[in-house]
Amino acid sequence: MLSATYPLPRLRLPAKPTAWRYLVTMMFARPGLLAVSAISGALWSLPIALLPVAIGRGIDAIGRGDGDAVWLWGLAAAGLGIAQTLAGTVQHFASYGCWIHGAGVTQRLATEHAAKLGANLRDTTTTGDVVAITTSDINPIGDSFEVLGRAFGSLIAFIVCAAALLTTSPLLGVVALIGVPLAVVGIGPLLKPLEKRQTKQREEKTHVNALAADIVSGLRILRGVGGEKQFLDRFRRSSQQVRAAGVQVGRSEAWLSAAEVALPGLVTVVITWLGARLAIDGTIGVGELITFYGVSVFLVIPVTTATEFAGVLSAALVSARKVCKLLSTERTLAEPEHPVQLPEGPLDLYDKTSGIKAEAGKLTVIDVGADAEAVASRMARFTDPSEPALVGGVPVDRVALGELRRRVVFAHNQDIWFSGVLREQVSPTEPGDVEITEALYAADAEDIVDALPDGVDEVIGERGREVSGGQRQRLNLARALATDADVLLLDEPTSAVDAHTEARITERVAKLRRGKTTVVFSQSPLWTHVADVVVSMKVPA
Repeated sequence: MLSATYPLPRLRLPAKPTAWRYLVTMMFARPGLLAVSAISGALWSLPIALLPVAIGRGIDAIGRGDGDAVWLWGLAAAGLGIAQTLAGTVQHFASYGCWIHGAGVTQRLATEHAAKLGANLRDTTTTGDVVAITTSDINPIGDSFEVLGRAFGSLIAFIVCAAALLTTSPLLGVVALIGVPLAVVGIGPLLKPLEKRQTKQREEKTHVNALAADIVSGLRILRGVGGEKQFLDRFRRSSQQVRAAGVQVGRSEAWLSAAEVALPGLVTVVITWLGARLAIDGTIGVGELITFYGVSVFLVIPVTTATEFAGVLSAALVSARKVCKLLSTERTLAEPEHPVQLPEGPLDLYDKTSGIKAEAGKLTVIDVGADAEAVASRMARFTDPSEPALVGGVPVDRVALGELRRRVVFAHNQDIWFSGVLREQVSPTEPGDVEITEALYAADAEDIVDALPDGVDEVIGERGREVSGGQRQRLNLARALATDADVLLLDEPTSAVDAHTEARITERVAKLRRGKTTVVFSQSPLWTHVADVVVSMKVPA
């Protein structure tokens, strides 16, 4: 799509934008590109509209035996052809640029907003919804911008054609001016069912995308418990629902395509029949009849373009509503109006809800069973309880989220890996005093790196599928240790390793983190053996 360095245009969207507001704002975000597309679209359509006029005048000149006029109108026809070719080239580039603007910027906006939501994303929307927006919904939005130039050009050409017909034959001009708009209006009743069916199809796609993501993420577990067939049946049923919704959309689009041909065709038949009657009566000449026929055939193009624009606009509105719904989603964790800076050095933690405290600069092992994640989420402010936890004596909701995430790191043992080079995966955004090699050693992950062909430069696939669950857990721990955070919260960091490996890890982590606040949520006696403080209690509901 767009390069990451491509500057996003300045979009002044309201906090909760509507689909129409979003499309209009996007449209005028690049006025220069829009103007080039519109002008080139007009310059491309006008020669097609004027070509029958030049041919008709040339035929009349032949009938009069005026050789100079024949050459003149012949050259005019050639010039119109050349102008159409040049304008069409520019229009193609401009319309494709409009498509990239509409689709690419939408994709960037949705992706960046999803990234800003962070951990709140999973609580506000689904994986399938985000995937559908950034893959499927951007296409109709891009298509609506791509057709703008041709739609404007067709409108200008229609006005010119109507004026030419009125000056030659008022009767035929009136028929064209009334018939073509009626043909466009006649397409209107087909758009509402199409939009409704497109919305249904879009919802089914979102559901099947979410189901596919769930299957992929839990594939190993499904194989372990023999659940592949059940999920396959669910996916098959969902995909058939998507197919059925697509068939309904296809039927509406088929009726729309039929209307594109039938309605303007009726207008062409009427104009041609009236023109032939006028030519027989001697009211107009043969050349004028050919002009009328050529222009009436051309009028199919504006109607077809208008129908195409109406169809893509209907689909774009469906997609834009989904985009606006995502962009309207706000972070549940608000930034403090007046942030308080945390004190330097090791920090203590105090969870008011449970009464659990972790002393600054010490390794604290906490055994609270299934409530471990809830306590850690409150301490690191991934949730906002009625009584906020304290970090360094400061309520967590009064600390800027950027500083809090930098100094208080919560590493879950099921954290997800993205595809990329292992070195880049382990290295923190802001390197501290802990080297990668030290972090890998403390997590007892050196053997994993040694087994990889390129070592730390090996490319690891999505979710770390090249390594086992225990190996991935050790790499997760190494990544957390490499942050060298002032406060590090570890949730069952060694639950998937054997006792000998866990013993080495506990000793090494205690040594590496000496002098820094480390909180380990675990029930393992190997962790309590190296702990400075052990907390074991039942958290009140």
